[in-house]
Amino acid sequence: MAEAGTDLLADYVIIGAGSAGCVLASRLSEGGAQVILLEAGPTDWHPMIHVPAGVLKLLHNPLVNWNYATDPEAGIGGRQIHWPRGRVLGGSSSINGMLWIRGNPADYDGWSQMGCKGWSFDEVLPYFKSIERYAPGEPERRGKSGPILVEDYRTTLALTRRFVEAAQQVGIPFTRDLNGRQHEGVGYSQMSRNGRLRGSTARTFLAQAKGRPNLRIATKAFALRLLFADKRCVGVVFRHKGQDRHAMAAREVILSGGTINSPHLLQVSGIGPAVHLKSIGVPVVHDLPGVGANLSDHYAIRISHRVKGAVSINELSRLPRLAGEIARWLTTGRGALTFGVSSAQAFARSREGLASPDIQLLFSPASYDQNRFGELEREPGMTIAVSIARPESRGTIMAKSPDPFLRPSLKPSYLSVPSDLRVALAGIALARRIFAAPALAGHSVKEITPGPEVGTEAALADYIRQQGTTIYHIVGTCRMGEDPMAVVDSRLKVRGLAGLRVIDASVMPAVTTANTNAPTIMIAEKGAAMIRQDAA
Repeated sequence: MAEAGTDLLADYVIIGAGSAGCVLASRLSEGGAQVILLEAGPTDWHPMIHVPAGVLKLLHNPLVNWNYATDPEAGIGGRQIHWPRGRVLGGSSSINGMLWIRGNPADYDGWSQMGCKGWSFDEVLPYFKSIERYAPGEPERRGKSGPILVEDYRTTLALTRRFVEAAQQVGIPFTRDLNGRQHEGVGYSQMSRNGRLRGSTARTFLAQAKGRPNLRIATKAFALRLLFADKRCVGVVFRHKGQDRHAMAAREVILSGGTINSPHLLQVSGIGPAVHLKSIGVPVVHDLPGVGANLSDHYAIRISHRVKGAVSINELSRLPRLAGEIARWLTTGRGALTFGVSSAQAFARSREGLASPDIQLLFSPASYDQNRFGELEREPGMTIAVSIARPESRGTIMAKSPDPFLRPSLKPSYLSVPSDLRVALAGIALARRIFAAPALAGHSVKEITPGPEVGTEAALADYIRQQGTTIYHIVGTCRMGEDPMAVVDSRLKVRGLAGLRVIDASVMPAVTTANTNAPTIMIAEKGAAMIRQDAA
């Protein structure tokens, strides 16, 4: 790895060591290329990163989290929504709920139909398989030797089993493997792991690459702007230990900052909608109107019940039971400390005639304190989060000034398309039917949120707008495609420029039907393969 003065020189410069960046650094360096990986945050030293149940302690932690907030929006009661994003090696894979789910095959076939050549489900399946290691399941569908260990829950509480049974009682079929041949239905969650610990891309892909002489990793390195020679990206200016330095790429710069930081860095570097860039004082390098547009996210609503006759996570998370759970985790790798955010899920359709599910229900044998973010209630509880799985609403992320340190304007425009509200209402009705089914009804004392008094469509719509939140699956702001509003083409190259790709969740044309970490890692795996093919 060459270094001259304040300049670093390599074949590839990767900006962002998150879910995608760690994969790219590993795959490109294993092929022998010289690679520089820049990460704005620190190493993943924080102990709560590695304990699966520690996720609630990370959602606001400024040491490892960007802690973004959306602009206030009238459509959700004038509220701001907190958006945690990982600012640490591993990115959001170091602070997320560890759910491992690909989404519906129709998601990727839809991308292909939108003009993303090579991104149908059959074409991305080999990359899903190559990133994972999952012992059960069909070898034709599931990977058996990839870097990320995928497991079923090691410990399943009785309430979770009752949810799965109750969903079947209301007509939702059981699905043994939600990442297998049949995606629709109800089934148990799978998690990305590293033994008893979290399986982030930093502790899987990047761990395999550390120590290679052709890979240099710089943490606490904040990217300021991209560098261009005419229409070719040649490097990036970044701040490290109070000094501005250059990282120069002989082949390509790869932007993997995520759905917020990737379009923001493009915009402050002069790549984006020309009218907007001029309005904030950024010299235009390349007019690309789609940068920062097409933001898509899963808006969700919680339905919670007080529990009787069964144990919930609420009790296990407090002394004296917590002491026993800690000992159990240390000695056996099982128990409450292995839990992620949702132990079972169901995928269903809001109405007849749909080609694939548009509702995701995420069950947790826990309930949350409405007055203290991230805190479990003291009394036993259980929750179904209703997610609008295929939202039609679209938002934007736009720079406010040329200053890269000034955070952009985040406008998700939740519920701006009426059909999203209709899906949410249908999802609440389905969740209530599941809670009323025999398998769960016997464990319910009462509905505590929104409460049985919130029953009319108007009252429920108000609850959805006033109390709904997100499950942090923002994507789409550097959309892939072959049309004028696409930011990258089907090989993830920024349209109209040379030497620059975007490879992260921002390239998704639309959010997948389920959680987005596995799809993001797949995008990086496929992106790395395309880079190596193009360099051959």
